[in-house]
Amino acid sequence: MRIAQLAPLAESVPPKLYGGTERVIAWLVDELVELGHDVTLFASGDSRTSGKLHVVWPRALRLGRRGVDPNAASALLIEAIAERACDFDVIHSHVDWMPLSVLSRSGVPFLTTMHGRLDLPGLSDVIGTFPKAPFVSISDNQRRPLPDANWIATIQHGLPKDLFRPSYERGSYLAFLGRLTAEKGPEEAIRIARAVRIPLRIAAKIPRAETGYFKKKLEPEIDGENIQLVGEVDEIRKQPFLAGAAALVFPIDWPEPFGLVMIEAMACGTPVIAYRSGSVPEVVEDGVTGFIVDGEQQAIEAVKEVVRLDRRKVRARFEERFAASRMAREYENRYRELVARGGPRA
Repeated sequence: MRIAQLAPLAESVPPKLYGGTERVIAWLVDELVELGHDVTLFASGDSRTSGKLHVVWPRALRLGRRGVDPNAASALLIEAIAERACDFDVIHSHVDWMPLSVLSRSGVPFLTTMHGRLDLPGLSDVIGTFPKAPFVSISDNQRRPLPDANWIATIQHGLPKDLFRPSYERGSYLAFLGRLTAEKGPEEAIRIARAVRIPLRIAAKIPRAETGYFKKKLEPEIDGENIQLVGEVDEIRKQPFLAGAAALVFPIDWPEPFGLVMIEAMACGTPVIAYRSGSVPEVVEDGVTGFIVDGEQQAIEAVKEVVRLDRRKVRARFEERFAASRMAREYENRYRELVARGGPRA
């Protein structure tokens, strides 16, 4: 099949540092090419892909020139796929609602994977406007705010089996990986680590909008020894960071759509201790690949119990459930179904 993939322009594909969605898109394109499909990626010019790259914007917006209007870049993305829609058998969008009007009138089968939270005001109005637009969720929980959308599948993320080497040694610290925002739970992670007297290493970016939060709530707690901030980590540094941890601490307080870092930890053989929010119960197998907890006290107890989990089993369950090849085959099946039906027509 001739498949178009529309990627966000905030990050390159794959991203240089932080960027879960763009990383998943990169893995999906590679797997689809491996399956023999002709894949064109619409993305920023600093992207790298085994498919064909259609450059929409010279450089990823987050690392490019300051002051660039992201709406201008998005307009060019929509125009690019409008011009080339007929070159493809199916179009796969990862950019939320923006291209729905154009795609619905293109006459080409398409689907949209929703990567973010869906409990925001106004989204139900969009669903009402495009009732036939096909959507894919990345967890069943993600769908809950928009039950009337045309959901055609839930396809969980996957990553290449050989991306991370597992470690079966007992880790020496707790790991926190993610954005330093209150909803991700870095304050809770610090308190948990202090309670069990195990060092905490924080690999995270500080969003510009969260600088005040970081300086007020987190920076005073970072002593460089028991609580260490190692900054953003790329794909190379992420593997030893996660593999060397006794557990990944994931104390979220928001409806997490998926939580890519959880399966990255599992790929390293590292168990996950996560709060019962969003997709967590769909990703973590309690007592097998980690523990699902309700609050700090249970998390503290889980850290004490995590040593009894078999890290080889954690890795094995990752391979069984969260390989990128499985993800690509599931999307391939959806593409074929849409093409067979002819997709929405103008």
